[in-house]
Amino acid sequence: MSVKFTHLFSPVKIGKVEVRNRIAMMPMGVFSPRLMNPKTGAYTKEGADYYIERAKGGTGLIITGLVPIIPMPYLNPVNNPEAYVSEMKYLMDGIHQHNSKIFIQLTAMNGRAAKLEDEASWKLLPAPAPIQNVWDPEIKNRGITVEEIQQYIKNFAEAASLVKQAGGDGVEIHAVHEGYLLDQFAIAFFNNRTDEYGGSLDNRLRFAREIVEAIKAKCGSDFPVSIRYSVRSYIKDFNRGALPGEEFVEKGRDLEEGILVAKKLEEYGYDMLNCDNGSYDSWFWPHPPMYMPKACNLKDVAEVKKAVSIPVVCAGRFDEPDVAENAIAEGMIDIMGMGRPLLADAELGNKFYADQLEDVRPCISCHQGCLGRIFQGKDISCAVNPACGREKSYQIQPAETQKKVLVIGGGLGGMEAARVSALRGHEVDLYEKTGELGGVFVAAAAPDFKDDDKHLLAWYKRQVQSLPIHIHMNTEVTSDMITGYDEIFVATGAKERKLNTPGFEKSNVTYAFDTLCNTKIKGDNVVIVGGGLTGCEIAYMLGREGKKVTLVEMSETILNAFGLSAANYNMLMELLDYYKVNVIKNAVVESYEDGKAVIVETEKNYPNTANRARLMYALGPKGMQKKHEIPADHIVVSIGYIPNNSLYEEIKGDHVHLIGDAKQPTNVMDAIWAAYETAMNI
Repeated sequence: MSVKFTHLFSPVKIGKVEVRNRIAMMPMGVFSPRLMNPKTGAYTKEGADYYIERAKGGTGLIITGLVPIIPMPYLNPVNNPEAYVSEMKYLMDGIHQHNSKIFIQLTAMNGRAAKLEDEASWKLLPAPAPIQNVWDPEIKNRGITVEEIQQYIKNFAEAASLVKQAGGDGVEIHAVHEGYLLDQFAIAFFNNRTDEYGGSLDNRLRFAREIVEAIKAKCGSDFPVSIRYSVRSYIKDFNRGALPGEEFVEKGRDLEEGILVAKKLEEYGYDMLNCDNGSYDSWFWPHPPMYMPKACNLKDVAEVKKAVSIPVVCAGRFDEPDVAENAIAEGMIDIMGMGRPLLADAELGNKFYADQLEDVRPCISCHQGCLGRIFQGKDISCAVNPACGREKSYQIQPAETQKKVLVIGGGLGGMEAARVSALRGHEVDLYEKTGELGGVFVAAAAPDFKDDDKHLLAWYKRQVQSLPIHIHMNTEVTSDMITGYDEIFVATGAKERKLNTPGFEKSNVTYAFDTLCNTKIKGDNVVIVGGGLTGCEIAYMLGREGKKVTLVEMSETILNAFGLSAANYNMLMELLDYYKVNVIKNAVVESYEDGKAVIVETEKNYPNTANRARLMYALGPKGMQKKHEIPADHIVVSIGYIPNNSLYEEIKGDHVHLIGDAKQPTNVMDAIWAAYETAMNI
């Protein structure tokens, strides 16, 4: 077979370790007890299988999620060295069996980015000096002592030695990256120490230098040590990140210093720079949502590559092999780094190699199954790939008994149910009442920043059309059409909630689905009713077009979407601010007439005057209301969906399964997972 991406599939050396291709799996947190033994910090068989599956799928270098080396009684390999080495051999052997290499990422944890829930965590998770905590700026993390720094360095070296004993090919130090502890030392904005670990750049990098020196002294100069490295911080202020292209004053590490730091890290003895951008204050850079451009860090990382001779990895929405091929060929980078795309499709490397790009299941940058679940204390997984993190137990297996299956509705949930059922050997009929597959996801994928949603929709259409599934379009199923089926999936989706507000019957009042799919909005002034995720994304979309957008939300907060990652939330909030979207909360549109929307706002924070008690008594929980008009050439209503489950109520029984939005409108992950899990059990 001729290989299209010849540079991407050429070998590369990290120190003296040769990696078979230029694809690396980026580190993502794997902490749950099912995947990592909390007593030893070693991966369990299930955790190892998660990584082995990516090596089997064609990934040349696996860099695991971070493993703490801080002095705590759990997750630390140094605490149980013999058990750690023994338990890790299954992982190491499995990776090497597929001719891949593996680096274990070691971390000093997150300093001021740690959630301080009690006194114990405050003691265990120090910062360089007492500074504001990311999650609760009202409190400060304590400063780390020099004695503790030396213990951390000793632990890094000891843990690296254990990785080497277990058969690992190298380690990665986490990190002068993302605003974690070592990055806080490196950045003057956070490091106000006056000892040898503060002040000058060399002092601020001393911690990182002493770590690699200790590892090399213990493991030998030939044992590779990579470092996870954020080239630029993109920090506007505490907990405020800068958007792509935004003019701002950098409070963290700018590009000039980023290049200088990269040179020093090479001088200290690091064998590879694993690069991206950002900090906890600009979290949408190291965890880029769909609002970020593809390969968002490539330009900055390419500047680092000019300054060093060691291999440079670039990560960050970097999943297009043609872009990687050209960047490697032109010497901009050495290795293509992917995290979430390899969760969505473990076979990514093999599909790139075979130029089967249409068969790649895309990551949609939603963070629901990966980052969201990690922060909920659950197993890492993927919204579009329910088997991620459960490679053996959730593997699609042939059904013991072949059945005749009816799937009613061709949205994502319906297509997933049909796909899995067909792969298991069932005979499947899929009915869709319209002329297009996709359901409400067609509208969700419509904005120009949702290309990966479009790719996911195309992937599903390709899957169901390539499998032995009988697809019936433009056909609405009725209760008299269900006889003869052993199992029935009702995936009839949801209907948009409607408002009977006076004036909303006009043609220039549209609902979210039609607005996204069909409507060209005329005029400059747009009012959006509803501040959920869809309403806010429409506001962003129209703000980019130069519209004057007002968002009206009846509750006290916007973006109240379950499972929405902080990275996605923070970036969308910054975008609304950047495009000057006027957000009015605790408010409703009372009426619409003559190009003006009448807004009724409720003020629940009563003024602290002599009449405050009387006002509270008189107005009660409704609070004080004020009414005003704003210009509106167009109104968009986005107030959510209600299940379309009337057919299910007619036909429900033990063999009838209600899935997706027809059961409860939520998100992509819930729709796909419910369909997958149900289809796996019929």
